[in-house]
Parts: sequence; structure tokens; C-alpha cells
Amino acid sequence: MATQKTAYVTGGASGIGRAVVEMLVRRGVRVAIADVNLQGAQSLASTLQGALAVELNAADWDSQLAAFKQILQQFGRIDYVYGIAGVGERTWIPNDPNGLDFTKPDLTTLDIDLNGVLYTSALAIQQMRRQDPDERGIRGKITVVASVCGFYCVPTLPIYTAAKHGVVGFVRSFGKHLPTDGITLNAICPDVVRTNISTSGFYDALEERKLLVSMESVMEAFERCLDTEISGETLEIEPNSGITHRSPPEPIDQDAAETMKLLHQRGASYHAPNKFK
Repeated sequence: MATQKTAYVTGGASGIGRAVVEMLVRRGVRVAIADVNLQGAQSLASTLQGALAVELNAADWDSQLAAFKQILQQFGRIDYVYGIAGVGERTWIPNDPNGLDFTKPDLTTLDIDLNGVLYTSALAIQQMRRQDPDERGIRGKITVVASVCGFYCVPTLPIYTAAKHGVVGFVRSFGKHLPTDGITLNAICPDVVRTNISTSGFYDALEERKLLVSMESVMEAFERCLDTEISGETLEIEPNSGITHRSPPEPIDQDAAETMKLLHQRGASYHAPNKFK
């Protein structure tokens, strides 16, 4: 009998994270729910067989490390990691033409939506490299949430757009390297989904125009990453055209292509296994 799989989900108490948690439990996976809303995570965990809850500030490395270690101590092995915790845009600098001083930018959105994903991924990758491969030869699978704002540019959402472009770039690059370690890394990039990140009025307006992505479509994309060995893929989800594997831009000419190959070779040493002395 196969050993029960385990999963760690950031932002798992609500929205997309909650839907992922419930999907995994239906599939027989034991899940840890990590969320800044500990009460919400505990409430959800209490309704699910074998689920655990842990408090997490995704923007803080020490909080991420403590939460991950706590769950690892309980599970022993973590097969699937989902970096889903996220927030929306906020005013990053004031628009004050009469101001006489300078205000430090509010980069909370970047800290959570990009750095938080990188922290979660860093913990997952380090742990998975230490684990034995499973029956399919996989040491672990990581799936993170980006957005269509990782492909397109929204002039009034500059920090959110920057964060999601960063996640897409991370996945498209490192996600193609990690299979050498028996690890997969992919990003789910939906258009607008009804969660608690925006207002009900905004979602209602989109729904009237049939522009909302269903949570069912989002879960279908997550399950595709779970059931296949794809890696480095960014899955765009639109309300009417469904799921599309979005390829990165092709080099503009042969010079660019050759340079990318050389940069690839140049960077290989950064990821070589440590040698024992």
C-alpha cells in the first residue's frame, strides 16, 4: 500500500488556497494549512481528516521557516508544496504634488506576492532535494499562484504586476532546471477569480460580463500539475477559453538565442550539489 501523500499550502484558509486544500483532501492527501489567519486555518482544519493548521506571515522568512519546520516535524516528508498566499495592489507611494518630503514606498504586495513565493519555494526545494524519490521518481512538486498580470501589464497595478511577472520568470527559468533534482515547479495564472482579494461589486460587474474565471477551472489546472510531470509551465486560465500553457517569448534573433545558451551554461555552477570534503 502506497504511503499517504502530504501537502503544505500557504494562504490555505480562504480563496484559491482553501479550494486547493479541499481538493487535496478529496484525493486522500494529508494537508497542512498555513495562513496569517490562524483561527480561519484551524477552523478549516477541524473539518478535514488529518489536516493541520499553522500561523504564517508569508512576507517574513523567520515565520516561513518556523511554520515549515513545524509541519515537517509532523509529516516527516512533504510531497507537495503550494505557494498561494497573496494580496492585491495598494497605494505604494502617495500622490502628493504639494509634499515637501519623500515617503518610503509600501512594497507589501511585492514582499508577499513575490518574496513570499520565493521563501516558500526555497524551503520546499531544499527539503525535497533531501527526500528519496517516490514511486514515480519524483522528490516533490511545487505549484505557485501567479496571475495573468504575470503576462500582461496593468498601468494602475504596478507593484502587483511586477510581483506576478517575477513569479512567472522564476517558474519559467528554475522550473526547467529542477527536474534534474526530481522536482517540478509550475505556476497557475488565472484571470480574475472571485476571492476576498477585491470587492464584491468588482466581481459582480465582471460576472455580468461573463469575465470571471470559475474556481473549478483553477482546480483543473492545479490537478494537471499534480497528475503530470510538467515543470516550468505557466498555465493561463481565461473564463471562456479555458486553460492554456503559455510559452515564454522566443529569442528575437540568433544572437539572442546563442547568448541565452551561454548564460544558461554560465549559471549552472550556482545550482551544483555541494561536494563533500
